Amino acid sequence: MSTEGLPRVDLKPLLARLWPLGHPDPVAPEEIAQAISYFFTNQVSEAQVASLLMTLHFTTLDRDAEVLAKTAACMLQAAAQVDEPALRAAIDGKRRCEGSYQGGLVDIVGTGGDSHNTFNISTTASILASSLLLVAKHGNRASTSKSGSADLLANMQPRAPQLDRVRPDTIVSLYSNTNYGFLFAPVFHPGMRHVAPIRKQLPWRTIFNLLGPLANPTDLRSASDASRPPLLEARMIGVARKDLGPVFTRALELAGARKALVVCGDEDLDEISCAGDTHCWRIRPADPSRPDAGATVTEHFRLHPRDFGLPAHPLSDVSPGKEPHENAAILRRILDGQVDDNDPILHFVLMNAAALFVVSGVCDADTSDLGHGDDGNVITERGPGGGRWKEGVRRARWAIKSGEAARQWAKFVEVTNSFSE
Repeated sequence: MSTEGLPRVDLKPLLARLWPLGHPDPVAPEEIAQAISYFFTNQVSEAQVASLLMTLHFTTLDRDAEVLAKTAACMLQAAAQVDEPALRAAIDGKRRCEGSYQGGLVDIVGTGGDSHNTFNISTTASILASSLLLVAKHGNRASTSKSGSADLLANMQPRAPQLDRVRPDTIVSLYSNTNYGFLFAPVFHPGMRHVAPIRKQLPWRTIFNLLGPLANPTDLRSASDASRPPLLEARMIGVARKDLGPVFTRALELAGARKALVVCGDEDLDEISCAGDTHCWRIRPADPSRPDAGATVTEHFRLHPRDFGLPAHPLSDVSPGKEPHENAAILRRILDGQVDDNDPILHFVLMNAAALFVVSGVCDADTSDLGHGDDGNVITERGPGGGRWKEGVRRARWAIKSGEAARQWAKFVEVTNSFSE
């Protein structure tokens, strides 16, 4: 979308009402979202962009659930538009339902900013998950760590995928050929190029560090049939502070999410922790046999590695602080089944992949016929939050040992390299 010739928007009246707090004319979340929407069309001066980002930070309004939900909706509206009917048709053509998983897209992503500099857990888990699920991994280059998701994947050997060739005009072809998709944020959110230089000049994280996980560009609803479910069926979001857990959960509820898990390790880690407890907030469909129940229910509980049938490992064992090419080599060894079964990083990955399997609903199946390498012995034990976490680990191990995760990754690399620039 061209932004040339669009009129400048003056945010001074809004800024005056936002600061200091206690102004007699309070600002509604819709007004904040509308103001930020002008960022994407380059209609606000750099000084006022920075002023609004600073004001939201110091008033903590950038951590308000309604502000996040409404601003994420504006961000999606400004994104490069995906052909929803065509993408839905492609997904319907290969839909594989199992348990309570209906064959839709899933995402696993963290907010970053936890300062632990661990291995790229969610990205690796997303590739394992593609063995059984359709994955729409939303990601970007590093912001606060050495190795962002895009940095990791761009360093994969023996051949790297062409991440910037997954675009609205190629995404349908992508999912017609593979279960795995990486949606590179700069391609799908081009309006962010107007904000990026300003963010880099600020010494703290802004609302955009929180909006990314809420703005997956496949989070679309049918324009012709509102009763059809969104394309993005389930998601798992890691947050770097425990007080953000309820905020993100409420933002997801306001956005209409029906399957989601928000997690924060006890160490303020934006993953399920391999070291000890993890705080979890789960949104899931309500029991249809209870007419008094709403559309969804939300639960708060804790998970521990033992709930996955795995030992705990100190974060120092999984925080190598490595460069992207070094992490890519670790990912390659995991996909090739060349990592010891008791490796701490492998356990860390298995837990997070398992949780995504649980949230999707695929672990609710009471039978298993995964093919090569599957013993068929479903683990029906339910742990905290009613999840079959050990069954999730069983499936995550199968994804590696069967070679299915590696096959889906290889297809992704092949297909993206076949797309024109």
